[in-house]
Amino acid sequence: MLFLSYSRVDLPHARPVIDLLEGAGFDVWWDGRLEGGENYLRTTEAALEGAAAVVVLWSATSVDSHWVRDEAQRGRERGCLVPLSIDGTMAPLGFRQFQLLDISSWNGKADAPEAARIVVAVRAKAGGAQGGLDPVLPALDPVLPASRPAPAGGFALSRRTLMLGGAALAGGAGVLGVWKSGLLGGAGERAISMVVLPFANLTGDPEKEWFSQGLSNELRSVLARNPRLRVSAPTSSSAIEGEDEFAIGRKLGVGHILRGSVQRDATRLRIAAQLVAIDGGVVRWGETYDRGLEDIFAVQSEISEKVALSLVAEIATDQEAKSAVAAQEDVGGTRSVIAYEAYLRGFALYDLSTGQETDRAALAQFDGAIAEDPAYAAAHAMRSTMLAAIANAASQADETRRLYAQAITAAERAIAIEPKLARGHLALGFALNNGQLQRAAAAEHYRAAEQLAPGDADALRGVALFHSYGTDQALAARMIARVLELDPLNARAFLAAGFIALFARDYPLVITRMERALQLNPGISSAHFGIANARLMQGDAAGALAAAAKEPVPIFRLTATAIAAAKQGDVAASQTAFDAVMREYGDVSRYQQAQILAQRGAAAQALTRLEQAYVARDPGMLFAPNDPLLDPLRGEAEFRDLLSRLGS
Repeated sequence: MLFLSYSRVDLPHARPVIDLLEGAGFDVWWDGRLEGGENYLRTTEAALEGAAAVVVLWSATSVDSHWVRDEAQRGRERGCLVPLSIDGTMAPLGFRQFQLLDISSWNGKADAPEAARIVVAVRAKAGGAQGGLDPVLPALDPVLPASRPAPAGGFALSRRTLMLGGAALAGGAGVLGVWKSGLLGGAGERAISMVVLPFANLTGDPEKEWFSQGLSNELRSVLARNPRLRVSAPTSSSAIEGEDEFAIGRKLGVGHILRGSVQRDATRLRIAAQLVAIDGGVVRWGETYDRGLEDIFAVQSEISEKVALSLVAEIATDQEAKSAVAAQEDVGGTRSVIAYEAYLRGFALYDLSTGQETDRAALAQFDGAIAEDPAYAAAHAMRSTMLAAIANAASQADETRRLYAQAITAAERAIAIEPKLARGHLALGFALNNGQLQRAAAAEHYRAAEQLAPGDADALRGVALFHSYGTDQALAARMIARVLELDPLNARAFLAAGFIALFARDYPLVITRMERALQLNPGISSAHFGIANARLMQGDAAGALAAAAKEPVPIFRLTATAIAAAKQGDVAASQTAFDAVMREYGDVSRYQQAQILAQRGAAAQALTRLEQAYVARDPGMLFAPNDPLLDPLRGEAEFRDLLSRLGS
């Protein structure tokens, strides 16, 4: 017998489900079967306890029903819960670690694909029940068993079951043809698309979110190395908070989602993970791991391997699938739990990107990871990244040079430990380019990063920015478009896209990109500065001044303010801002001084500052070839000579 839990308001949606299941041979108990005068609670409880499966119909109404939640809770406790979404609503908190079959598009007919998926899901939980196993199932894939044991917290579907779910009455060969043609996730040269969602933090402590989200980020990095997979990653949790997982997948344009949850204490952890097809909500793979904390690395490896094989094996030979999985091998990691946790805390701070305070806090965590494991290559690479970020905002030239020298050393150490670590090459390329203006030497490492991680949005973002400083703006635009395709909910990706648009002189696009970055991360630095630049180039000094006032990084705020105030004719305010740049940043702000002077029409003074900035290897000089704020200087012979020495 099956127990159907639903909200009475949803009865019109419940009736087709009841009819379908009864037509498939199941005995379905629902509250419409209560006889007059029966004890409702006693009868319902008996039916609930005796049911082979509890089918719950989640909807915008039922998620708020205490009765439905209680019945779903009992189905979860008994390990026989089958949740269906009848209107696209996501299951409430506490039930999201279970697969959710979205049947909102079902027309109620028994021959529709959604109907087949419902029957398959119920049979996977309840077994044959009165109807028994469909005799067609074993014939579709005789190599696989007729049924598989269900992992804790969910159920797994075999290839045979997936095929049946696509079109139960069409026959196995027809469905396989649909899969091979790419309608169910990609085929041939096309990569299979998926997104790694931030894993839910079920520890009960919001401060531990860095662990669950860090775990999902690490899984994404490994899977992105697989040449057969196109892996998107919503790295901004605020961008997806409260959204239905399937809606997120559709927004990202992917075929599958990897979702999960993490519980842990000082010594133990439980990780639940599921790979779900967006089309129909079919669970491709699922497992729950109860392990000691020291087993976190083995669990990560197993999850990434199982996910990749589950997807790639459908469009490739066994050997090709194994080769693709071998290519996604994690590199540059650690076996120390203490070092790993410090790394994840540091990466969470890095992602905030709100200024020097979080940058220095992140650096301290990466230093802690290295102290625990000096051979942790990824931690050395991120140490280099943070040192360079702090150097960019330093107010003393000596400090800037010292920090960049340390960044180069850290990145070289990362590569020496693990030459295949793309993040190490990115860090070294950045430090050489930004810290010493060694564009040719940096190019070698950017090429290596792109080759080592062609599907990693972080790597491609760095490479795209590198190209944007040169003459191939079209290449930079194509690469950043690929980044936004892979990582469309990442504030850093849109920030980079905004500056690439600025160097290409596409000012409306600059504003669009920067505003999107701010929507995803309101505290991200330099986005308002980018908007101020675009407004200035559009002749909107007032808009530029307003944007500058919101910029959290003082040097950028003061620079934009000095220029915008001068454009408005407020000489005093402009000079006040310029004086503050000189007073607070001194020699390390020569490039910004040149921007202000160029916009004031003081070409000779601006060129002097630029020459000084070049000699001091000021990283701002990277902008010079394409910086619209320096356009008043482009007719000057001295400026053309300077660009030639820069290699532009």
